[in-house]
Amino acid sequence: MTDALAPHFPGAVVSGVSIGDVANGTNRRARVRLRYQSGRGPESVFVKREGRVLNRLALSALGALESEARLFDSGVQLPLEHATPYAAGVDRRRLSTVVVMEDITLRSGHPNVATVALTAAQVQSGLRGLAGLHAAYWDRPLPETLRFLRPWQLSPAWAPLSLASLARALRLLRAGGHARALPPLASAATLERGFRRWATIAVTGPQTVLHGDPHPGNTFALPDEVTGFYDWQLVRTGNWSHDVGYFIAASLDMADRRAHERSLLGFYLAELTQAGAPAPDFDAAWRLYRLTPAFGLGTWLHTLSGGGFQPIEECLATIERFGAAYADHETGS
Repeated sequence: MTDALAPHFPGAVVSGVSIGDVANGTNRRARVRLRYQSGRGPESVFVKREGRVLNRLALSALGALESEARLFDSGVQLPLEHATPYAAGVDRRRLSTVVVMEDITLRSGHPNVATVALTAAQVQSGLRGLAGLHAAYWDRPLPETLRFLRPWQLSPAWAPLSLASLARALRLLRAGGHARALPPLASAATLERGFRRWATIAVTGPQTVLHGDPHPGNTFALPDEVTGFYDWQLVRTGNWSHDVGYFIAASLDMADRRAHERSLLGFYLAELTQAGAPAPDFDAAWRLYRLTPAFGLGTWLHTLSGGGFQPIEECLATIERFGAAYADHETGS
């Protein structure tokens, strides 16, 4: 901890740590309280490490195991609200990663959870941040430190596994009495085609840096409804609409999304223009936005099917929101 914090808090020497509850999901996470022998630093930090072996292997297969640690180890200054990273490292031989970052509760912040929808104002704040991130890298070569970022591409070899995973998720939903969360006529084959189609669309058009997984559980709330982002495990390059469609559909309850999604999309495009990027016109952006629920729904069905990546109640809440957006926008037609 001294090595992690001293570059940010000169003279700080940590004499002891107290590890809080460890949360196990895709990764392992814990708040760590600190005692100091000399100097001054934060009273606590948030530490994120690799998860269980199966989770590590899954992230490695997706090319996502090292992404967050490499992002923060690069020293890049992200132009949106996020938890400040203090140190990060990767041990490829052990498939091991670690990130030491700011504990946002020390700024009167609190983590959001996927079971509780965000307000329209919180989503608008998050879209302002995403517009700033996207504009900073819009359709231009990445700096040397970020050239490890790649679009997420689905190899055809994964199609049978993806189909089986989606079919398992549908069986789990129906067996658990949650079939109402599914769009009408949503078969595993239809969902798999849509999931794969969106991955193809996302690498077209102007490319930029994406958070990649901006659902509510990867955000935090600061006073005055300011929204920040953490968990950059799936950071990648791709089309702006991936982040925007995913964030809106995952974050708002169905009534709020239906009432506000058009104005929120218009707000994002205006912010993008103000930040210096050539935003698409609204009609073209809306057509692309309406296709995005295919990826979000497929992603969370895969998450449910895999088990152990996210709590089941968070999977169900998010699947229900994406399922409603998928049906509303006739994404599968």
